[in-house]
Amino acid sequence: MTTAKSSVDVKTYVTAAYNQWTQFEDFPKFMDGVEEVTQVGDRHLHWKVKIAGVEREFDATITEQVPDTRIAWKADGETKHAGVVDFHKLDMEHTRVDLQLDMEPEGLVETVGDKLGVVERKVKKDLERFKELVESQPHPTGAWRGEVPREG
Repeated sequence: MTTAKSSVDVKTYVTAAYNQWTQFEDFPKFMDGVEEVTQVGDRHLHWKVKIAGVEREFDATITEQVPDTRIAWKADGETKHAGVVDFHKLDMEHTRVDLQLDMEPEGLVETVGDKLGVVERKVKKDLERFKELVESQPHPTGAWRGEVPREG
């Protein structure tokens, strides 16, 4: 299992950063390789990704969602993919966004990419693009303020 972590400080208030992240269908705007994310209810997402020429579709479940604080998810089925993003208020105008992505490389291309640190660099670049998206618009493109309690 590969774990990639990165953080970025965004010049916006914590609610705006969180609200933008909850717009899962906007993920292709800042996540390289994400072709489409469709939200299917409050807790379920369908992903279409294409990374290094490898196409994959999978469903994921939001396992925890606390407004302005955290969103966590995990893939359903055979795909080994999970993540968590935490939002930290630094002051009234700045937010730290911490992202951790856990995945199991599949096939030769992903295994080689993993060994070369591609996943870690990708997570860092995705967060930098998220920062650019948030800072370039006056308001989030939407918001979902519901809560999904962590199970277990």
